[in-house]
Amino acid sequence: MIGIEIFSGVGGMSLGATMAGIEIAMAIEIDKDAAATFKLNHPNTNVLVSDIKDIETIEVPVTVNQKKILMGGPPCQGFSKSNVRGRTINNQKNWLFKEYLRITALWKPDWFVLENVQGLVETEKGLFLKEILKGFDDLGYTVNYKVLNAKNYGVPQSRERLFIVGSLHNEKFEFPEPLFTDKFITVEDAFKDLPHLVNGNKDTELNYNDNNPSDFALSLRSNLGTVTNNAVSRNSETVMKRYEHICEGGNWRNIPIEMMGSYKDVTRCHTGIYHRLHGKKPSVVIGNYRKNMLVHPWQNRGLSVREAARLQSFPDNFKFVGTINSQQQQVGNAVPPLLAKAVFTKIINSNI
Repeated sequence: MIGIEIFSGVGGMSLGATMAGIEIAMAIEIDKDAAATFKLNHPNTNVLVSDIKDIETIEVPVTVNQKKILMGGPPCQGFSKSNVRGRTINNQKNWLFKEYLRITALWKPDWFVLENVQGLVETEKGLFLKEILKGFDDLGYTVNYKVLNAKNYGVPQSRERLFIVGSLHNEKFEFPEPLFTDKFITVEDAFKDLPHLVNGNKDTELNYNDNNPSDFALSLRSNLGTVTNNAVSRNSETVMKRYEHICEGGNWRNIPIEMMGSYKDVTRCHTGIYHRLHGKKPSVVIGNYRKNMLVHPWQNRGLSVREAARLQSFPDNFKFVGTINSQQQQVGNAVPPLLAKAVFTKIINSNI
């Protein structure tokens, strides 16, 4: 099976698809840093740095009997539950799914996988979801959709995502059953073998901390004995003092109110602000973790790029490039590879 990823970002979906046995021939991404990260980690893939609206032809050689699969996640910030103002029909980015439909009609893949946030199901009373389903139905696809939680598929993060899967040949698709239901991979499983870091760390390549790594950590570790992308944003002394008051699983409410003077109305802070991850549980959603100021479970600092990547289930040999701010956004935007792998493995198995 041969695939194309559009709106690819760094290629979390492509990595999961590759793990399942799919060849990724092409990726299309408008952000130069994300595209550079994709190319670095998928050297055999043709990566186009382009606005999807400018793509008029798809030139991918396909062998006899080789099935085609299209994958990708149109920008989802407008559908996020935390983006109240953007969850409307007036947000033009919310209509980029039409480009996904256009590329589907252009390439006519045997299968497609569209990923987005769970909020798409509810935005504008389901208007966008209905439009998407109707669009694929008009193109002749048999479609099924479901919200999956990454923690059920071996990812140390509670991250709900909508997957829409369609077949051009009326093949029925059933989503993968959860692999984890009671005991989940935790933040501690993901972090405890990673190097001890300080606020504002700039050392990109460091030795592992051989602190009895978990099976999950061992499955992600590189065989070089070192780990990269250990950069941490530098927080001010004021912010660092706030961190000291937050317990595992706590948030800004643990901080004395007199220390939150820089906030105009502290009572309106989102519960995710200043959230210290709990070592014994899966992480909360890793989105823009620098903006939300997610806190390391045991150290008084923000997360490193590598720690966030571990929470997304990226292997340690997957390297991110660009500024630290860009790398942080790249990680937060990505589809967890292990979650994607579960979906693509199910598609592969349905074609055997």
